[in-house]
Amino acid sequence: MTSIDTPYNLLVILGPTASGKTSFATQLALRLDAEIISADSRQIYRGMDLGTGKDIEDYTIGDVTIPHHLIDIVDAGYKYNVFEYQADFFKAFEKVKANNHFPIMCGGTGMYIESVLKKYKLINVPNNDELRNTLQNKTLEELSQRLNEYKSLHNQTDTDTVARAIRAIEIEEYYKTNPEIKLDLPEVNPLIIGVNINRQARRKKITNRLKKRLEEGMIDEVKTLLAQGINPDDLIYYGLEYKYLTLHATGQITYKEMFDKLNVAIHQFAKRQMTWFRGMERKGANIHWVDAFEPIDERIDRVIKLLKA
Repeated sequence: MTSIDTPYNLLVILGPTASGKTSFATQLALRLDAEIISADSRQIYRGMDLGTGKDIEDYTIGDVTIPHHLIDIVDAGYKYNVFEYQADFFKAFEKVKANNHFPIMCGGTGMYIESVLKKYKLINVPNNDELRNTLQNKTLEELSQRLNEYKSLHNQTDTDTVARAIRAIEIEEYYKTNPEIKLDLPEVNPLIIGVNINRQARRKKITNRLKKRLEEGMIDEVKTLLAQGINPDDLIYYGLEYKYLTLHATGQITYKEMFDKLNVAIHQFAKRQMTWFRGMERKGANIHWVDAFEPIDERIDRVIKLLKA
């Protein structure tokens, strides 16, 4: 465990895509003798690197590699869910503590983060083929409207495809008729830090990053996954980069259509992430916001002071 005397047993670094969360978290980890537990719903997949923005190089600072968890833990094509994430997080949480290190959760998937902070009592929801059949011809807009009618926890930042929206509705319907289970989860007392980046800068960074990743071979990454036998629909299910890159790689849209639609979709995704985080605040989460462009040493010093409080 870190030598800092702190009442907290978990540090959370959250923020929208392209806010620089990972590099900030790894610098903090170096100072705190900490390990990072990812809270990203796409980075758990092996072989999905450029499209998910893993930035694995950020975990190496000089000759030190920061230990990290819940990245590259399942094969592409698998449909990982929040039930599994919650269980895997607490396994990693206990492992980090057993290593006598401080745990830092870092990511932008709001539902994953809240499943831990609020210790949601989750059920491993089975497929409902009858319900799926009634929803399969609905548009994403129609499905999203139905999701808005529910008052529970499901994260619409990750329902940007029809398949994911149907799965979210399937889960909500299951909860209506099935009681929550009792769970004995470790107590978490988190310090939550949000990395804020102004809208104009965020938009510019998202577009530039998209161009860079395309130049680095993001389309080839998708073609490799398809060549390995992964069903195109399974990649489209993941949304964002994998939705539009797969549509392009399979000849359904042009390169320009892919770029333009994906660029807009990532901007919309970042906006939904910020909406989710503001919603967390309205529900009582105390998020301490730092500016993405403030010198990193100053941000680190501020976080350490908050940890000591």
